[in-house]
Amino acid sequence: MMTQSQHINLSMPDWVQSELERLPSAIPDINERMRTVIRFSRINVEQNTGGPFAAGVFEKKSGKIISIGVNRVIDNLCTSAHAEVMALSLAQQKLDRWDLGGQDQPVYQLVVNWRPCIMCYGATIWSGIRSLAIAGAGPELESITGFDEGPLPKQWREELESRGIEVIDNVLTSEAIVVYEMYRDAGRLVYNSRQGDRS
Repeated sequence: MMTQSQHINLSMPDWVQSELERLPSAIPDINERMRTVIRFSRINVEQNTGGPFAAGVFEKKSGKIISIGVNRVIDNLCTSAHAEVMALSLAQQKLDRWDLGGQDQPVYQLVVNWRPCIMCYGATIWSGIRSLAIAGAGPELESITGFDEGPLPKQWREELESRGIEVIDNVLTSEAIVVYEMYRDAGRLVYNSRQGDRS
């Protein structure tokens, strides 16, 4: 008879809690929200606890911090443990709701240190959030690190906006790129499926 675990446990690194305790309860300025997310991505590289990615869910108007997640693919042995999935899942659990876009809720904003990959693009849509702020959307991430972000549709921004999700781009782009260069220069694992072999 086959047996399998009946639980999936995705964990954040131990250092995250102490970093969260240093933050104010709200970050009203979008640049400071992004700077916080980029700092978490940098610490994730420095501590060797995941890829160079972080994301946060905030109340858009007040800047109240709901959750911050970092990439945990390797340590959790889970290809879906991207920063956006971690942040959105933590927010949903904290708020005790799967839909972060209901009419009785504040407008929630997802802040990410680059545009979402194809998987996190879907997760962004299904989460219900109303605003997406990203550090950049160009080829820099893939060309610097070698990560494969997948085939996003050419009209991905328009598709998000048609679903009621505003897109704010180019927030502290150069600061985000520094972390990708750090990851590359450290020679860390680029965990593309089959190590990038598409055959």
